[in-house]
Amino acid sequence: MSTVASQIVLHPFVSQTLKLGGTTLGRDKLYRTVQYFARFLAWFLLSRGQKLQAARWNALKTHLATGRKLMRLGKPMEHLQAALRAIKPTPEMSEQLTTVGRQLAYFGYLTYDAVIWANSAKFINLKPATSARATRVSNRFWLAGILFSIAHGLLKAGRLAQEAKRLRASEKWGEKELGDEAQRELKIMALENIRADTRYQFTIDVLDIWIPASNLGLVNVNDGFVGICGLISSVMGLRSQWAAVNGFKK
Repeated sequence: MSTVASQIVLHPFVSQTLKLGGTTLGRDKLYRTVQYFARFLAWFLLSRGQKLQAARWNALKTHLATGRKLMRLGKPMEHLQAALRAIKPTPEMSEQLTTVGRQLAYFGYLTYDAVIWANSAKFINLKPATSARATRVSNRFWLAGILFSIAHGLLKAGRLAQEAKRLRASEKWGEKELGDEAQRELKIMALENIRADTRYQFTIDVLDIWIPASNLGLVNVNDGFVGICGLISSVMGLRSQWAAVNGFKK
């Protein structure tokens, strides 16, 4: 019995999960996955008249959302630093502008998010109208950040496609200045990995954009749709963090 218990407790999957949970970002991704699953399930149960069960999952969703706000209290400064680091001479000016715009938008989003948390924790007392306005502004910044990220992904994907095309053309015509075949293949492989990462992030952004858009009333979709979109993007983000923490490839 002790051997079986040791195999379970010391299983590599358990160790990898603990390693993921040992990072703030890992816990945030995990909580976000459960949060949007709860949002979908609450809608699903409510649509079938199971109000009591739906209320339990809706409460879990709300508390996880509040807890995630607490974990993100230091994040605005990280995004502000990232925006400042992105301001440097570069030939890819459009990509630079979208990167800076994204980081500044997320700085604004998370700053207002911290104010909303402080109000919900009764650390500050905002009037209901002020609280609602802060929530709207927060969602506008969030939406702007995702739009900048989508624009950045499109611009970067276009540039990378052109670079890949040039590399393959040079391989076809055998240009000498690019070096030997092995070096060219390594460049193409590295480029394809970057393109795959860009497409991956673009997919997450396209899924996530429905959340602030729905919160602002810009689109007419139900909580089930928003929950599914958030769940899929959360699983994708969790997968990326799992790979980063444990040294795996996505």
